[in-house]
Amino acid sequence: MTRKKYFIPIPAWLVFLFVLFPLLVKTEDKNRTGQLPRGLHGYISFSHEPRPSQPSYTAGMGFYAAVWPLIEEPLAGFQIGLPSTWILPDNSDNKDKPLCPEGTLARKWKRRGPTFSSVFQTIEGGIGYWAGNHFRYGPPKFSMNGTPQCYDYEIGSPGWSFFYSDEALPDDRLGIAQISNRLLIPPDGLTFEGNPNGEFLGYAWMALPFTEPTTDDMPTGEQWWTCFLSSENFKGPIAAFIPETWSKIGKLFNYPFLFGRGLDARPGIAGGGAMEINTVPRFEARDAKGVLYAKLPKLQFPVDEKGQAILVQDVTYYSKFALYDAFKVWRDKGGFCSGKFDERGAWRPKLSTRRIRYDMAGKEIVGVNEVMSTRIFEGNVWGVEWQRKDGFKNGVFPQYYKYVGGKYIAIPESEVPSETGLLQKKFKLAEPGKPYTSPKKGAWTTPGPTRGPFKVKLVDGSVVTYYWYRFIDQPAFQQYHWSEEKKARLQALVEMIHASWPIDRDYMAPPTRGQLVRLDSALLVKPPSGLEVGYVPIVTRQEYDK
Repeated sequence: MTRKKYFIPIPAWLVFLFVLFPLLVKTEDKNRTGQLPRGLHGYISFSHEPRPSQPSYTAGMGFYAAVWPLIEEPLAGFQIGLPSTWILPDNSDNKDKPLCPEGTLARKWKRRGPTFSSVFQTIEGGIGYWAGNHFRYGPPKFSMNGTPQCYDYEIGSPGWSFFYSDEALPDDRLGIAQISNRLLIPPDGLTFEGNPNGEFLGYAWMALPFTEPTTDDMPTGEQWWTCFLSSENFKGPIAAFIPETWSKIGKLFNYPFLFGRGLDARPGIAGGGAMEINTVPRFEARDAKGVLYAKLPKLQFPVDEKGQAILVQDVTYYSKFALYDAFKVWRDKGGFCSGKFDERGAWRPKLSTRRIRYDMAGKEIVGVNEVMSTRIFEGNVWGVEWQRKDGFKNGVFPQYYKYVGGKYIAIPESEVPSETGLLQKKFKLAEPGKPYTSPKKGAWTTPGPTRGPFKVKLVDGSVVTYYWYRFIDQPAFQQYHWSEEKKARLQALVEMIHASWPIDRDYMAPPTRGQLVRLDSALLVKPPSGLEVGYVPIVTRQEYDK
């Protein structure tokens, strides 16, 4: 996204579906009675007023997003993101030179040219359901997702991509460093406790200078985009993208123009946020007259007595004064930095919303905006409101449609002919996937962990195996030949964080309304005796508990 042009980066699921969709479409007409793909697509989104030019609020961004079970049961082949955002490096000064080199995947997407800035690098992810999730349990999950190399690959956790592969990323594509010594980060995403119903998770991405910039054959900036969470039972930084994750594309493709243009060095920009809807199944059937009808899964929202669902609040952008500057002084001169975001470096924009266009199998859907629409409610909060239209359920996305004149028209359940059999149709439930595995060689074993293995069972039915690594010995760092001095300084800084930043401090300002959600308590761990400072729990495997 950018301020002047609402240009959403191509999400990673779309890369995956470019391969599958042609095969699925060919068989649709032959399988009309079965479950079909491409049931719903659209973006329920918000934007905001232009960002001030001075001071530059491009060193961080965060908000509180509602967490709730969008679907009643875990469904197969289902992907919808709850409110999230995209952060891109600001390359607005480049008007015509490609940021994606020849040979990268996104360079093939010509309509994103000439600069390909919207698909060069992104930090995305957030709360949601992903088609590739291995272990579904009802509520959504939280994942840190980034695309460092023009969508050639993705990074979603300290070891894995966006759920597409059972195996860990190759050593030279690991990009997220675990910072927290109190929270596990499984490859399938962070789970939530109980059955949340609109409680809020705060999360922010803050650019922090853990290291100094370099000027060698791979010039790299000092920005570690660090993920902070704010929940009822955990608050603080959990992990960060290593700066070289963004700069290595310039060296790999022998394209010096890219040095200094990635998220390691450039200001980070975002233009709002959205619920990204796709990979939703559907059923279709005809009535006695041959008219086509369709059914979607039941998508439910956490509405109040007014028919309002509050989805996002406290959208905030941060300048370097909020934390970056104080953190750098702490790194270089010592003293103390609490980690709390200084409100004097925060800007809360006035939010705005837009009418949404939905489609099914490439055909426009009409009538939804007359049932539910996005709103900016009192207090500068964003959400969805139902109009209480006859036949439609409050808090439920229209589930049934009639195909007329090349469009799908939203209709109430009472208008679906019984002979279609759609009312009785059940969508396929998700089954547990294969284990996520890591190699027993390379960066995972040299220098390797200090203690383990340990195991915990999560609420999604999976068992996570993890080991305690000295921070600087974790797998993601082993691809870099840093000096012993640099590694020692970084290790010492993280030890200061572990010793000084507790998990019950408000780093983000508390939400202005509502309650905080609870993370799955099984994700919270305590370091073993002797490893309380300077060591982190690295997940090496996640599998279903049969």
